[in-house]
Amino acid sequence: MDKKKLKSLRGLSWLLAGNVFTATTHIVTVVVGAGVLALAWAMAQLGWIAGIGVMITFAFISLYTYSLIADCYRYPDPVTGKRNYTYMQAVESYLGGTMHVICGVVLYGKLAGITVGYAITSSISMVAIKKAICFHRNGHDAYCKFSNNPYMIAFGIGQVLLSQIPNFNKLTWLSTLAAATSFGYAFIGSGLSLAVLIQGKGQPTGLFGKKVGPDLSESEKVWNVFKALGNIALASSFATVIYDIMDTLKSYPPENKQMKSANLYGITTMTLLFVLCGGLGYGAFGDNTPGNILTGFGFYEPYWLVALGNVFIVIHMVGAYQVMAQPLFRVIEMGANMAWPRSDFINKDYRIKMGSLKCNVNLFRLIYRTIYVVLASVLAMVMPFFNDFLGFLGAAGFWPLIVFFPVQMHIAQKQIKRLSFKWSMLQLLSFLCFLMSVVAAVGSIRGICMNIKKYKLFKYKQ
Repeated sequence: MDKKKLKSLRGLSWLLAGNVFTATTHIVTVVVGAGVLALAWAMAQLGWIAGIGVMITFAFISLYTYSLIADCYRYPDPVTGKRNYTYMQAVESYLGGTMHVICGVVLYGKLAGITVGYAITSSISMVAIKKAICFHRNGHDAYCKFSNNPYMIAFGIGQVLLSQIPNFNKLTWLSTLAAATSFGYAFIGSGLSLAVLIQGKGQPTGLFGKKVGPDLSESEKVWNVFKALGNIALASSFATVIYDIMDTLKSYPPENKQMKSANLYGITTMTLLFVLCGGLGYGAFGDNTPGNILTGFGFYEPYWLVALGNVFIVIHMVGAYQVMAQPLFRVIEMGANMAWPRSDFINKDYRIKMGSLKCNVNLFRLIYRTIYVVLASVLAMVMPFFNDFLGFLGAAGFWPLIVFFPVQMHIAQKQIKRLSFKWSMLQLLSFLCFLMSVVAAVGSIRGICMNIKKYKLFKYKQ
């Protein structure tokens, strides 16, 4: 199979061939997402010491484990071996078929979860645009609450249409626009927070975050800390696309060496950006920091800038949804094709012409992609809870994808002896990260369950 066809199958074709610099920009582009807007809330739960400490700790862990992933790009030798074009392929090469299946379940499960999270985020931002206009016209004390559901449905309809495009390489313009807008809303949120601080209107903050008191019990404080860990973990993740990035690198110098340098520069930039966004937001709002600094309405004016930031979020979510969903669609199609290679329903395209518009329609693709988007939209309407859902996604993906599989592949690659000092230290790192993921997941699941009890299903208003 030639390179062009392979990239068409693998998706993410917006990643252009390049070097350490381009790989670094890809890393920064991937991690700058809606999760960045939740970091101020996470900082408010943890405080200055733990908040910055957790971000830096995650950065060091990520820098180490992503370097291990880079060394496993080729098998068995990291420089001269055969390429592994996907994360799952690398896991299969080093750890075998069983781990390959487990990795696939985790990886594609996370991709599916992220699409639900994007539907939640986009609807909240669309509501925030309407609220910004409402508050501007009627005053900051006006009743400006609206149902998310019409906006989730509208987002879902748009994704149904985009999902029918057979190859993601035809959506390059959309993913490029989405990447650009992600920086737009991140800087708008940080800039508005900085403006609050410059005006001297920043709220009191604490070294240990929001204090226990009448509005916050000790148990709630602990649960919020757990959720905050998950929010930070999600913002730090780019494991799902690291091999797509490596595949863009030239073969000399060796890809793993280039990627290690890109990891260093990208993760350093990522951490500085996280501390900046989280710190500015926390400094501006203190204990009352909203879960999303652009949709929680700590800012009212200039209303057009708040609305513009949310427009950027919606545009980003539209493109990012397809970035995450297309690999999932592709796997389902490939599996169906292998199971029923002679089925016209699965494999035959029908040419449709309406005036000057021509397109190919595949019945299987039309039906199952539509069903998937509808199910994701329904789940988003059932659980429209931004921080809780992001925390769960971060917790679910952090340990297996960023720590466990890289550590186990490294042990297999270097043939590290069982119970040796290095083996023990690697397993200790994996175990500690596992505990962190568990407590973050439990905290987020509890938050989702509490909110579901509190709000009537399908009637949640922002």
